[in-house]
Amino acid sequence: MNDKSELLNQLKIDRTEETASGGISIIAVIILMVLAAVGGGAGAWAVLGTNTVLDTSAHPTAPKTISPQNALQTTNTGGVAEAVPQAPVEVSEKILNASGYITARRMATVSAEVMGLITEVNVEEGMSVKEGQILAHLDSAIATVNFKYAQAQVDVAKARLGRVMASLTEAKRVLKRIKELNANNFSTEADLTKAQADVEKSEADLSSAKADISVAELEAKRQQERLDDHTIKAPFGGVVTVKNAQPGEIVAPSSAGGGFTRTGICTIVDMASLEIEVDVNEAFIGRVFEGQRVEANLDAYPSWTIPASVVAVIPTADRAKATVRVRIQINEKDARILPDMGVKVAFLRA
Repeated sequence: MNDKSELLNQLKIDRTEETASGGISIIAVIILMVLAAVGGGAGAWAVLGTNTVLDTSAHPTAPKTISPQNALQTTNTGGVAEAVPQAPVEVSEKILNASGYITARRMATVSAEVMGLITEVNVEEGMSVKEGQILAHLDSAIATVNFKYAQAQVDVAKARLGRVMASLTEAKRVLKRIKELNANNFSTEADLTKAQADVEKSEADLSSAKADISVAELEAKRQQERLDDHTIKAPFGGVVTVKNAQPGEIVAPSSAGGGFTRTGICTIVDMASLEIEVDVNEAFIGRVFEGQRVEANLDAYPSWTIPASVVAVIPTADRAKATVRVRIQINEKDARILPDMGVKVAFLRA
């Protein structure tokens, strides 16, 4: 019986040693985890120590990362983080976009004040001209003859004036002699009266002759102006953009019917007067004001930003398009900016 009990006891599994070894393993794992956590925290602190500063304003224990956009830059001097102030960066906010065209405030199609045959044209497209420069000539043969005739009339009037002055001098001398004779009773009263009448008549002729000279001079001046009208001059300095007529064609201030009469010699644009005109939807016109800064980009040069500013908001709206026209001044003059170019603008916040 005892032998069987001993045999059964030998078949039992002793769990005392397994429990002890298992407990030791669990404790070892926990210790390793604690050491790893402590080591990781120390490493994180070493990494963040040169890149972060403590911000205790909201979270006393949480470090705050400083980005390049922040207003303060941190420097590490001897392991201590210091805040260095930087200049604020101005950011322009675009509040409204619009599109329009380049326009010229001074642009003219130069024509003639009289109808005439074009004999010479001295300009071509793209040519720069100055104020008063001769652009073309018209046939002035008849105008020249009329001017010379008017000058001859002036000469005739001046010659008549000389004759009248001589007659007046003689009439005054006769009147003086008659008066002396009449004082000594050597002439009649009729002779004295006639001599006085001759003087008065000569004085009247003198006034008439002077008036004729004034009329003749005015006529000569008028014919001179008409002759000058056959020479076409530039009204202001600029660039010729269109050549409208050629020698041999007829030019007139207004169309005379048909398709053979020109109404202009050329078109001149003052490049210094270029500006931008845009149509802004009337629902957003409240965002636009005089003097507002604008950034413009030509469709031909989209990467080139042109500084500009609002000149005026035209005080009227287009009923059909529900827009208001805005004039924008170009602050940077450049030869690449040409009339009628398309442009996109962005209105900036004040």
